[in-house]
Amino acid sequence: MNWTDRLALFAPLDFVALGTLFCVWLLIGWRIEHASARQPSVSMIMANYRREWMQQMLTREPRIFDAQTIATLRQGTSFFASTSMIAIGGILAVIGNANNLAVVAQDLTLAAHPPIVWEIKLLLVVFFLTNAFLKFVWSNRLFGYCSVIMGAVPNDPTDPQAPEMARKAGELNVTAARSFNRGLRAVYFSLASVCWLGGPVLLLAGAIMTLIVIWRREFASQSRGILLEK
Repeated sequence: MNWTDRLALFAPLDFVALGTLFCVWLLIGWRIEHASARQPSVSMIMANYRREWMQQMLTREPRIFDAQTIATLRQGTSFFASTSMIAIGGILAVIGNANNLAVVAQDLTLAAHPPIVWEIKLLLVVFFLTNAFLKFVWSNRLFGYCSVIMGAVPNDPTDPQAPEMARKAGELNVTAARSFNRGLRAVYFSLASVCWLGGPVLLLAGAIMTLIVIWRREFASQSRGILLEK
């Protein structure tokens, strides 16, 4: 069976749902990272706080709080990276036992499909989890870079190099957080892609529901209102 025959096993609605999922994933990510100044996303608001944090670090003695906070952020990225890796391994194990998977899936969906159909659907989940893993690993490394720059910032706030080095640390912090947020969105959409096992209609519903959840958290959440209070 070649790839043409394999693709023929899917209905046109499957491709519509798949295209919608990827479009929603890419568009919501772009919107969050390029939100307007009048309606900033939580990620953009927090980016400004991260830059301010690095500037306040200049006059803080000792800087134990800052070091502990960075360590906590790195622990978070490590946790999610490890979790993504475990999830990828679990799904690959299921794919390796596709015949039993087809029997279980047929009982749940009442649809008789060959094992290759379920394997391809699970590969979509693996794609998003792999993307998340790579983002979390890179975020962890960037937070490491940030901690090194923070350690290199002179203790004397009047040192002419101190503000510039603090600015660099702030930008690295923001970049690391951006990668972390991209990883989280990939995890959200990996959960949405699981809905494809139930059919294209459920995949469409999962994509739309995930979009609503992410949009609300970034643009209409209670925490966003608190961050915008003056």
